[in-house]
Amino acid sequence: MLTEDVTSRFLRYIAIDTASDENSGLSPSTKGQFDLARLLIKELKDTGIPEEDIIFDTEHCYIYCRIKASTDADPNTPKIGFIAHMDTSPEAPGRCTSPHFVENYDGKDIDLGNGKVLSPVNFPDLLLYEGQTLITTDGTTLLGADDKAGVAEIMNMAAFFMSHPEKKHGEIRIAFTPDEEIGEGTRFFDLDKLDADYAYTVDGGRIGEISYENFNAASAVITINGRNVHPGDAYGKMINSIRIAGIIDSEIPASERPETTRDHEGFFHLTDITGSTEKTVMKYIIRDHDKGLFEEKKNRISTICEKVMTDNPGVTISLELTDTYYNMISKIIPDNQAIIDRCKSAMNAVGITPFTEPIRGGTDGATLSYMGLPCPNICSGGHNYHGVYEFVCKESMEKISELLIEIASCK
Repeated sequence: MLTEDVTSRFLRYIAIDTASDENSGLSPSTKGQFDLARLLIKELKDTGIPEEDIIFDTEHCYIYCRIKASTDADPNTPKIGFIAHMDTSPEAPGRCTSPHFVENYDGKDIDLGNGKVLSPVNFPDLLLYEGQTLITTDGTTLLGADDKAGVAEIMNMAAFFMSHPEKKHGEIRIAFTPDEEIGEGTRFFDLDKLDADYAYTVDGGRIGEISYENFNAASAVITINGRNVHPGDAYGKMINSIRIAGIIDSEIPASERPETTRDHEGFFHLTDITGSTEKTVMKYIIRDHDKGLFEEKKNRISTICEKVMTDNPGVTISLELTDTYYNMISKIIPDNQAIIDRCKSAMNAVGITPFTEPIRGGTDGATLSYMGLPCPNICSGGHNYHGVYEFVCKESMEKISELLIEIASCK
């Protein structure tokens, strides 16, 4: 059905290091994202898409692409967008040059190498893929399925329509974005250049997943200024900011941490702490699907800081709270229910069982939805993102490529 095996595309893309870097101060944050963008533009042109229908933001590394509607398409058919991000998480090395293939998976442990074992005991979703072909890492890098699986699936869809002019479809829009993993995927996104009525981010997990709700998200940076003196003369004088940090974190209930929450439950996550006796900086991310509970959590972290400062005279504590994105559900349901229905219908048509699941995170689509482009998230087929245990099922990528074609096709 498709012009090229989606796996071949995927392997080309994951060999390019596109890990983003929140500390670079650049946009895009790393040069490798340009390398992938240039390859994608060449491949889009090679499919036969006219150059004037491809827009490349050479400053910020966004690709926008138009596939014209088939000649017999109803002019009132919506313009549907498909979006994926080119960067990978900076939490593990981002250039996967040694992916492993596990054919006819038998449901047992997979020795990745380098002392890493991918086991269904720890990752029970593996058992969904018995008898299929898995692509894993070699235990030293992430795989890059987040979101190069989505990129490859969209590229295969584009190639299909360009080589099958007889297939009826409306206007199709494509965008590839940089720096999604560091929260900047929509920073310079141009909705006019995309020119879609609605879109899907192809950035989810297990095949069949449709997500139209995500966390409300904020970051909290807590700066603690203590007092350092010689420890031999510290009595009544020293204020150890590191110990004050421990007091603050102890105020967060164990039941409200990432490792103890699931489904719609929110959390506080201490992501970084650096310091000395004199000064310590703590960084949290705060998450909740419910807007009211989200605001309560932000108020609570502020109250904790005030209380700890009051209880420890001489210490100064400052808190910087920044909202980063919001739950898109109000932008999708009920006014744009048809977008979800179209996706579910397409899944059923190609033999995928749809299921809805809240995103315990965020996507470009959440911000785009608030910018005026309704944009739920759908599966790309991968698992265990952001680390060396990441894997994707070959058959899932193939089926998701078919799904995108079905979504874009006129009914």
